[in-house]
Amino acid sequence: MTQREREIFEIIRAMPMIEQSDIAQKLTITRSSVAVHIANLQKKGYILGRGYLLKEQDYIVGIGAANVDIHGKSKKNINLRDSNPGNMNSSAGGVTRNVSENLARLGAPVKLITALGDDIYAEQIRSECTAAGIDFSHSMVVEKHPSSTYISILDENGDMFVAMSDMTVLQQMNMDFLKTKSGIISGAKYITCDAGLPEEVLEGILDVYGTQTPVFIDPVSCTYAEKLKPIVGKVDTLKPNRMETEVISGVEIHSETDLERAADVLLEKGLKHIYISLGSEGCFYMNRDGMKIKRALKPLKQMENATGGGDAFMAAVLYSRLVDFEINKTLDFALAAGVGAVSYKSTINPNMSVNLIEKILEERRL
Repeated sequence: MTQREREIFEIIRAMPMIEQSDIAQKLTITRSSVAVHIANLQKKGYILGRGYLLKEQDYIVGIGAANVDIHGKSKKNINLRDSNPGNMNSSAGGVTRNVSENLARLGAPVKLITALGDDIYAEQIRSECTAAGIDFSHSMVVEKHPSSTYISILDENGDMFVAMSDMTVLQQMNMDFLKTKSGIISGAKYITCDAGLPEEVLEGILDVYGTQTPVFIDPVSCTYAEKLKPIVGKVDTLKPNRMETEVISGVEIHSETDLERAADVLLEKGLKHIYISLGSEGCFYMNRDGMKIKRALKPLKQMENATGGGDAFMAAVLYSRLVDFEINKTLDFALAAGVGAVSYKSTINPNMSVNLIEKILEERRL
C-alpha cells in the first residue's frame, strides 16, 4: 500500500460512505486520481466491495526505543582528544522506531508503542514518525523527562568509531501501561521489540503476548543482550550480531563451526529463527528444523552511515514474513535493505521501498 493509498484507506475507514469527490477535496487531488487509487486498493484486496467495505489489515506492533540520532562523520582519520572536521546531521532514531519506519516505507501497516519525554526532541520524533506513516497514537509521554537521544561518531569510511545513548525514559515503560494497549498488541500479526526495554517488560511481552503472537527481538548491544539470556527460548526470531550471539549463547565464536554451535545452543532453548549479522560477510541464518544458510551480497566500496543497516535488515525480515517470502528470498531482501540503509547519510533512507531493494538485488546479488 502506497502512502497515498494509505491516506485514502484511512479516510474511508472513518467515513465508509464518503464520495470520491469529497476524498479528492480533503487530499487536494483530482477525483480521477482518487478513483485510480481506490481501484488499486480493490485490486490489492483492501476494499472488498460497494460501500467501501474494508478488509482489516494485518499489522505489526513495535514496542521499544524512539530517540533523536545525532551523527558526526569525520572527513579524515579521527584524532582523539581533538576537534575533528566533519559533517553533522540529526534525525529520529531508536532501534524499534527505525524498524517501524522502514516497515512503513515498505508499505507494511505498523503501530509504534514507545516512551517520549516532553521536550523538543519528542516533537521531532513524533513529527518524523507521523510523516513516515507510522501510527504513533499509542505511545506514552513522561512529563519533566528528556526524550531518548543517541550520538555517534563515524570515521571517514562511515563506520562507527564510538557512540553513546541516553534511553532512560524507556525505563518508565511498564506492563501496567502496556495492559492499556492490550487490544492493539494482541491484535498484531507480529511484535517487534528491542532489548533496551526493562527486563520485566521484555519478559512480560513474551509471557502475555508471545505465546500467541511471534515476537522478533534485536539485542541492540552486548550490554542489553545480557537481558535475553534467561528468556531467549520464548522469542520467535532473534537478530544479533556475532558478539551479541556470544553473550546470549555463552559460546565464543572463532569459526563457522562455532557460529553454528552458538546458534544451535539458542535454538535448543526454544528460539525458532536466528539471523546473525556478519557485517561485510553477510548473514548466517538457522532455524529449529536444522536449516542453515549463509548469504551475502557484493559489498559496498563506501558506506555513508552504518548505523541503520541492522534496523533495515530486521524490517525487511518482518516484511518478508508478512508477505510470505521463502527463506532465501527473505535473506536476499533483508541484506539488500541493509545496503539501502547504509548508502544514505541519515539513519533511515527516505527512498526505502520494495522497488529500491529489488534494484539493489539486481546490482549486488552474488
